[in-house]
Amino acid sequence: MANALTPTGPTGRDSATILEVIDTTASNRGSGAPSFLSNGGHCGALIGTKDWAGTTLGPCDGWPQSLKIATAILLRSHVPMVVLWSEDGIVLYNDAYSTFVGARHPALLGSNIREGWPDAAAFNDQVMRSGLAGEATSYRDQELLLHRDGRPEQVWVDLDYSPVLGEAGAPAGVICILSETTERVVAERRTAFLLSLSDAMRSLTTPAEIMALAAARLGELLGASRVFYAEIVGSLMTVEADHARGVASIVGRHSLEAFGPDLLKAYRTGMPVVVHDVPGDDRLSRAARDGLGSREVGAFVDVVLFEEEAWVGLLAVQNASPRVWTEAEQKLVQEVGVRIKPAIERAYADVRLREANGSLEAQVAERTEELRRFHDIVEATAAPICAFDCDYRLIAFNRAHNDEFRRVNGFDTRIGDIFPDLFVPDQAERMRSLMGRALAGESFTVVEAFGRPEYGTPCWKISYTPLRDAAGRVVGAFHYATDISAHLLAQSELEAAQDALRQSQKMEAMGSLTGGVAHDFNNLLTPIIGSLDMLMRKGVGTDREQRLIGGALQSAERARTLVQRLLAFARRQPLQPVAVDLGQIVGSMVDLIGSTLGPTIAMHVTVAPDLPPARADANQLEMALLNLAVNARDAMPAGGTLTIVAERCTVSADEAPGIAAGDYVCLEVSDSGTGMDEATLARAIEPFFSTKGVGQGTGLGLSMVHGLLAQLGGGLTIDSAVGRGTSIKLWFPISADDLPRVEQVRRQPRAGEAKGVVLLVEDEELVRISTADMLTDLGFEVVEARSAEEALRLMQEGLRPDLLVTDHLMPGQSGAALARRVMADRPDMPVLIVSGYAEAESIDPAIPRLTKPFRSDELAASLADLPRAATARKGSGGE
Repeated sequence: MANALTPTGPTGRDSATILEVIDTTASNRGSGAPSFLSNGGHCGALIGTKDWAGTTLGPCDGWPQSLKIATAILLRSHVPMVVLWSEDGIVLYNDAYSTFVGARHPALLGSNIREGWPDAAAFNDQVMRSGLAGEATSYRDQELLLHRDGRPEQVWVDLDYSPVLGEAGAPAGVICILSETTERVVAERRTAFLLSLSDAMRSLTTPAEIMALAAARLGELLGASRVFYAEIVGSLMTVEADHARGVASIVGRHSLEAFGPDLLKAYRTGMPVVVHDVPGDDRLSRAARDGLGSREVGAFVDVVLFEEEAWVGLLAVQNASPRVWTEAEQKLVQEVGVRIKPAIERAYADVRLREANGSLEAQVAERTEELRRFHDIVEATAAPICAFDCDYRLIAFNRAHNDEFRRVNGFDTRIGDIFPDLFVPDQAERMRSLMGRALAGESFTVVEAFGRPEYGTPCWKISYTPLRDAAGRVVGAFHYATDISAHLLAQSELEAAQDALRQSQKMEAMGSLTGGVAHDFNNLLTPIIGSLDMLMRKGVGTDREQRLIGGALQSAERARTLVQRLLAFARRQPLQPVAVDLGQIVGSMVDLIGSTLGPTIAMHVTVAPDLPPARADANQLEMALLNLAVNARDAMPAGGTLTIVAERCTVSADEAPGIAAGDYVCLEVSDSGTGMDEATLARAIEPFFSTKGVGQGTGLGLSMVHGLLAQLGGGLTIDSAVGRGTSIKLWFPISADDLPRVEQVRRQPRAGEAKGVVLLVEDEELVRISTADMLTDLGFEVVEARSAEEALRLMQEGLRPDLLVTDHLMPGQSGAALARRVMADRPDMPVLIVSGYAEAESIDPAIPRLTKPFRSDELAASLADLPRAATARKGSGGE
């Protein structure tokens, strides 16, 4: 053998219109496959190339729109999802699900579910019957046997099935979202097994009983051929009991030298030694393979246990044939070994104690030699140990016990002391209760804090064991203790760090998700809001149709608000922070807030004089203030008082949690409502957390405000308690800029006025069409371009537009890059960049921006500001 053995350790549009949008967009990008399969990964490609003519579905282009939409959704998801369509249960799934099904992929794709997964036919039949009947079903911790990585694997999953409505509005298929829970289930079962084993071993009194019980339970759980625990003394290994199934027992004494030098070298590392295939493992010498083969060992896991640097025990789990030991199985064997060793040591100590002491009552009366021998045993133990009689009097203790007692109480103990009386009153009662349980015959372990406050009150892990005479009667008890204060503190700090890491990862994941999809949502909402706004402004249709258009526009605006809240939570909303007059904004919103609160709530507003300008986005500030007012109203169902205070505040270090020291403009919104308990307060700014009923709130209000303040460099603090209301403070940085001069209301462009030629650059066709219609209505002659490259080509060919309106994120050059190219040639040319979300890092702050989605009047207002912005930019020397 050449080397040593190695140890291991909402939009207001129907589905048809949405599908048309997808189809149009995809066709513009030149996709050859059906549009709903684009960006569908490997499974999307397989579906696009599969011959569906032989199935009940027919070619992809002829599929029902409901099926196309469902397929488009699951293909773009990173969560394992599968659709079972029609009564045949035709299987469609995404890449994440293909990884889950393993060897069944790709044959399962497009097959009948009964034929593609025959061993779960009955289960899938029930799922199909329920789904096509319109019922949603869920299964938690469903046990399955899968073939992955070339071998069978037992897994547990959560399955959530929901019906998918077809074109006629009736269920036409079933969609399933899958989440694997194997790791949690295995961990819970391992924990339950270890707890049960520890409890069972605690009642045993001899090492042989403990060895036999542990071997039998571990062998039965793992289905192993042989399990044993051996004690090691020198070079000899003694097996007193083993669990053997289908193989011979090896109870007896064995030489460790027979294992060979390489295996012994691996043992010395202290790590579990794992071999999956004894005959085929070239890490083992020929002699070692032959020796293991003669003992019917084809695979094994060995855990060597140490006392300081000496081997004292070996826990072995063996299989007669080669076997792949999972990481969970290896960890379980190691954890069982860690528990067996102290249990056996305790049993030996009990045996020696019973043999050495005989009748403890006689020892107390006569102070015999046996009592001194008992004293010698406990004296040699490093852990604090003391023994007491049935009157709670100390009859023996070791030096470690007295040293630790003096450390935490300030004085020594003595033989004959009534032990509970040595503690302060509240601790005395607890100690007497624990000792009484032991004197009643109970063996147990507890974690308790003992010690005088002036010396510190450490936390102890204390194990109690009754002492019995030859007739089995309890004549006393003893306990041994371990100071685990440092361990508990480290564990608490670790758990706090892990919680903080999980929260940080969740926030980062949510931020990535919202920021990534906001651009697409806003591109979808832009033509919707623009078109509905135009229909409203032109009074198209009857009164009833106008009401329907108005309702659709209202829903689209709500969708825009939801996206803005998501972006605010993710700290990615397109903020345009400027110097704002906080008092003026509060004053302008008093009437709106008052009408929102209703007649049962009084409102008091206080704005400090000479309030400095705050650095904020006025629109976002108004939304935040309105959100807080609505939350306060909902917290005062029986009426109350809402107080709004705007003032300048100075914060010192560590004065306000999460707020850096410095000067701020503080906006405080307080109510006299029901208040929040500690659990609700801890989750108040958590996204999607809400105490309101389903459909009454998104749970994004406070998280949006928190994200807004964090993005501005300020903060948010909450003070609340049940029954005394809630106070929320918004801390805005003081702006270094002066407030803008009050100007006359600017005249917005009116439709029908001739204003010149605008070059419109937008890669999304529907957004481009909608924006072009708005510009035409405003009196502009519009020249359209699908990309920055096309816009530059048109200008090189002689086009001289009067202004440029461009999207920012586009294939090829971005809108910001296009603006820099154009302004380099024509510095006085007005430019407006339209953006789906905050990509401000690459955009010149001097260039005006308009956030998608927008209405015609918002576009008109932005265009009216362009000449002034261009003049300012030219005057500052910017490009």
